[in-house]
Amino acid sequence: MIRVRDWGEMELNYNAERAIELLRIGSGNVNAAFRENQEAAIQHVVEGRGRLLVVQKTGWGKSFVYFIATKLLRESGEGPALLVSPLLSLMRNQVSAAEQMGVRAETINSDNEDEWSEIEKKIKANDVDILIVSPERLSNQRFRAEVLPRIAANISLLVVDEAHCISDWGHDFRPQYRLLERTIKQLTPNMRILATTATANDRVSADLAAVLGPDITVFKGDLNRSSLTLQTITLPNQAERLAWLADKLKVLPGSGIIYTLTVRDANQVAKWLRKKEFVVESYTGQTGDRRELLEDALLNNDVKALVATTSLGMGYDKPDLAFVIHYQMPGSVVAYYQQVGRAGRSIPYAYGVLLSGKEESQISEWFINSAFPTEEEVTQVLSALEASEEPLSIPDLMREVNLGKGRIAKTIESLALEIPAPVIKVAGGWQLTANELSGEFRHRANRLTTLRREELEQMKKYVQLPFGEHMGFLVRALDGDLSLIAPPSLKPLDSEFSEATLKEAVEFLSQTNLPIESRKMWPPGGLPTYGLRGKIPPHLQAFPGQALCYWGDAGWGAEVKNGRYVGQHFSDRLVEACANMFHSWSPEPRPTWVTAIPSLRHPDLVPGFAKRLAKKIGLPYLDSLVKVTHTHEQKSMANSTKQALNVDGSLEIEMDEIPQGPVLLIDDIVNSRWTITVAAWLLRNSDCDGVYPLALSITGQE
Repeated sequence: MIRVRDWGEMELNYNAERAIELLRIGSGNVNAAFRENQEAAIQHVVEGRGRLLVVQKTGWGKSFVYFIATKLLRESGEGPALLVSPLLSLMRNQVSAAEQMGVRAETINSDNEDEWSEIEKKIKANDVDILIVSPERLSNQRFRAEVLPRIAANISLLVVDEAHCISDWGHDFRPQYRLLERTIKQLTPNMRILATTATANDRVSADLAAVLGPDITVFKGDLNRSSLTLQTITLPNQAERLAWLADKLKVLPGSGIIYTLTVRDANQVAKWLRKKEFVVESYTGQTGDRRELLEDALLNNDVKALVATTSLGMGYDKPDLAFVIHYQMPGSVVAYYQQVGRAGRSIPYAYGVLLSGKEESQISEWFINSAFPTEEEVTQVLSALEASEEPLSIPDLMREVNLGKGRIAKTIESLALEIPAPVIKVAGGWQLTANELSGEFRHRANRLTTLRREELEQMKKYVQLPFGEHMGFLVRALDGDLSLIAPPSLKPLDSEFSEATLKEAVEFLSQTNLPIESRKMWPPGGLPTYGLRGKIPPHLQAFPGQALCYWGDAGWGAEVKNGRYVGQHFSDRLVEACANMFHSWSPEPRPTWVTAIPSLRHPDLVPGFAKRLAKKIGLPYLDSLVKVTHTHEQKSMANSTKQALNVDGSLEIEMDEIPQGPVLLIDDIVNSRWTITVAAWLLRNSDCDGVYPLALSITGQE
């Protein structure tokens, strides 16, 4: 239970002169003036006039409202503010902006754990004006028990940034934000609460009002972005879009963001543009501790563009961003408005271009289908917990249910956030509570899945719009004022690209050689048939290998898929491509022979290809492994542990004596790397000098 002091009827006087002074200090502009409703929002908060929802377009200055309000409250002797913010990149920007106007801001998040104790000391000493946390922190037992009470007992203001995340109607609903709903209900009715967002239509705003309080005031501004020239270009083929990007980046001024739907595409597009001598970097959820460095590189125009997933989204503020290009169509109009709104904040002209490709619908469908736990996933997890006498961790559950690690984690998280929750975290993992899962859980998931499909259809209509109608479509979707829509300021970019650049793009997509990393640990619980667990000794691991392509992807991926499932034969073109890849790779010490992963289902497919490849590169082919049991296809195993157990005991060495020198181990598809890991262990345990995996394709599935 969070306890806060009762503010009673106390009001504070608003200091208008100090507010404008703080705005000018914070903005670095001695002539800065408040935008429409900006000062009214600050005054509303400071004077305690009730809870407030501010819906304003990106770049309007929502952060100035809560930082100036916090500074005025602190200078009047009030307690600190608590700001709930969803993204680490947003937190970093917020801390920097706060410090510029003398607001002492600190953040507690998963990336700065080594600073927590020092920050907690500052909170205890009342040396923190505003504490910025993620919604996940609110569920952390230690944070709730030891840190939050020190600030909550004296809190003057609760700020919920990107508040649309609270609403399950919102485009970026975060289950963790439901924790805020519980927290807010524990606060006194006259507690100062400020919620801000750029993307709340009437339905989301009504949902937020229900959560934040019945008497909430809403300030909603003009959502039109007159600086943005929006357009859509349909280029179904990936090579065409790569060629268009390479040709248009030469003429686009300034720097910008190129959004992709997947990490794989972000990395691939960035690699292509670097090949074309553009200074670009990929920015994804896997970027890790380089995020801040890359954000600063874009801020300082040290890169032409960041090729990013939605990891670079809410709150990233570069006022002079000249363009936002989407490599594929996002899944909702509201999400697109959020992302394209990064451009043209403080410059008169900017481009927002959406490139539409044939793969985007399949990707969007995957996102929709995986957004909520399915009924089958919930049943599997609850049944496993019910059958166990002990709590089960995520790794434990991976052995019990055929679900991916991410799907298990999402299911557990969703169940734990229900009110009342049917599962609870205890020492050692998760266990059932006495609470039954409410029928509302499935009703909500079905309702929102239907909504997501409607949003996707709406986005498909946006793609088909003629030039000049895009901004009106977005503002209408957000229930904004259409009377303020103005024609685009810039001419549309053409959809043309040179034949030479297209040819290069096709060749690039056909030459994507991908690393295959060796596994270094057996799965949790080990492989009981082989008697293996723990670390894999380095001398029994595979060497790093290479794959020709991603399964089913543009370039070679489609040809591999066709060879496996249609022709039941891999083409001579694939033999030639793998031979070229091997010669370019040139591993040392050089392999002296070739072998293949065996299959009872398709006994000649991979060995036949391996024999042809061995002849092409001038090495002898030998059968060294035998499949002794039928197993399921690895793609049917949903997590890494199940995939490992599927291979356990299925392979044996059939050679009396292993040839000298390293071996090139051939497979067609690498799903989990467990088949190659077990095969390499068997070969090296039989005195093979080394194992280099070479695969036609990898799926990226773990």
